[in-house]
Amino acid sequence: MTLPDLVLIHGGAHAADCWDLTIAHLRSAAPELRVLAVDLPGRRDKPGDLRRATIREWVDSVVSDIDQAGLDSVVIAGHSMAGLVMPGVMTKLGPARVAEATFVTAFVPPQGAAMADTMGGPATPLVRWGARLGRPYKLPIAARLLFCNGMTRAQRQFAMSRLYRESMTILAEPVDRSDVPTGVPRTWVMTLNDRTLSEKQQRASIDALGGVDAIYPIDTCHDVMISEPGRLAQILVERCRARTDD
Repeated sequence: MTLPDLVLIHGGAHAADCWDLTIAHLRSAAPELRVLAVDLPGRRDKPGDLRRATIREWVDSVVSDIDQAGLDSVVIAGHSMAGLVMPGVMTKLGPARVAEATFVTAFVPPQGAAMADTMGGPATPLVRWGARLGRPYKLPIAARLLFCNGMTRAQRQFAMSRLYRESMTILAEPVDRSDVPTGVPRTWVMTLNDRTLSEKQQRASIDALGGVDAIYPIDTCHDVMISEPGRLAQILVERCRARTDD
């Protein structure tokens, strides 16, 4: 039996290192599983202009990393803002290579809308203003409130040490999922104590996606890969084993 490989796509204001705790649990639970955590452009050593970033550019970057790593059949898992990128990766790789897509408390706007449109309140005009200026943002204080509620002190320190500047143009770009293949199974990890994306908002994202095959609820904050790395790793291993090629 051959496991598909697992590709982890981080969300906004994060980079691939946000998955480090989860990856440690993955290696313990399934040492045979190959795991690739990608950096989106503009993070750490990955080249990219956050002032002019596009969803297409980020999709191409993820697909390129998967190809360069020599991965064939993959389960892709994306957190938060990665919900903008995952449909494009599914489209570009196709159902022959994407065994499953796992959305981890992800932003999935309705077709033709932007992530900024789903935020509500004063955030939408502020995001659109920032996108026109092209200025990347960083959330050093707000991130603790939005991402880290309920974490231990050590987990908060870990999370706050792994924050990066983010593109505003991505948040204001309308999404296009018109070509997403229907043959890729989809699952959802739902965070029930999430200050960034409420359960109601997550269910709206699921509806915008066209539904999912299974939902895994976890009573935790937005950054579940840091607050509950063992449980998340358990879910991801389960999803990969469910797509084992006999």
